[in-house]
Amino acid sequence: MNIHRASDMGFCFGVRRAVDMMKEAAANGTRVTTLGQVVHNPQVVAELQKTGITVKEDRSAEGVDTETVAITAHGVGETVVRDIEDRGLQVIDTTCQFVSRSQRAARNLAERGFTVIIFGDPTHPEVKGVLGWCRGRGIVIKNESLEDLPDYLPAKIGVISQTTHTPERFAAFVSNLMRARIDQITEIRVVNVLCNATTSQQAATRDLTEDVDLMIVVGGHNSANTRHLAELSRANGIETYHVETAEELEPQWFEGHEDIGVTAGASTPDFSIDAVVARIEEIDQLASATV
Repeated sequence: MNIHRASDMGFCFGVRRAVDMMKEAAANGTRVTTLGQVVHNPQVVAELQKTGITVKEDRSAEGVDTETVAITAHGVGETVVRDIEDRGLQVIDTTCQFVSRSQRAARNLAERGFTVIIFGDPTHPEVKGVLGWCRGRGIVIKNESLEDLPDYLPAKIGVISQTTHTPERFAAFVSNLMRARIDQITEIRVVNVLCNATTSQQAATRDLTEDVDLMIVVGGHNSANTRHLAELSRANGIETYHVETAEELEPQWFEGHEDIGVTAGASTPDFSIDAVVARIEEIDQLASATV
C-alpha cells in the first residue's frame, strides 16, 4: 500500500499555543485547573494531567481549589469571565484567536440591536461560550436545513458560524436562511469567523481525496473539526474511517485498497499521527507476508 499524508494536518497554531501555555505553567510549578478540556483530544489532555493539571469538566469557576484557572482554547461565556474575576483567581487564557474574534463579533452585534444566529452545535463548548457573549440575544441553529429555526425572527439578524465549519456549509446556511425568511428580515449582517487553519486542513483533505481510495482521519472522537474532515472525505466518495488511536485500526479496512490517505484534526498531536501511520505500515507488511 502507498500511504499519503495530507499536506496540512495536526496541531494548528491555536492548539499548539494552548498546550504550550499549559506546559509552561506546569513547568513553573503552578497548580492549574482548566475549565473543561484544553483541547478536544484525550491523549493530549492525559499528557497534561500527568504534569499535575486538573480538568474541571463543568467549565465553571465554582469550587475551583487552585489559585489559577485556565480558559480553554474553546473559550467561555462572559458570565464565566466575570465570575473568575469576582473570585480573584489568576487566569491563563488560551482561547483561540478565531474564537475570540467570534466572541467579539457576537457581543458587537448584540450591542447594536441584532439578534445573533450562530450556525453550530449547541452542545459544543465553543458555541456555548460564544452564545454567552450575545447578551441574551443569541440563537443557535444546528443544521443548514434550518429544522430548529424559530417560527418568528426579529427584523435585524446577525449571522456567525462555529469556527470549524466548512465554508460550503456556512454559505449554504446563510443562503437557506435568506430564502426561508427574507419576508421577516429587514437587515442582515454576516460575519465570517471561520478558522483559517481549519479551512486550510479541509482543503488539504479535499485535495488528498483525489489521490487515494481509503482515508484514515486521526483525532479525538469529540473533536468537531476532525469529524468535519471525515464528513468531507466521505462526501467526496472516499471510504473513510475516523480513529482516535492506532489501536482502533482494523486490518480488514485495508483489503483491496492501494492508496491510503491520512489526515488529522487541528487538535491531533504528531505522535498520534505517526503511530497510526506506523500501524498501517505494519498491517501492510503482515498482509504481504501471508500472500
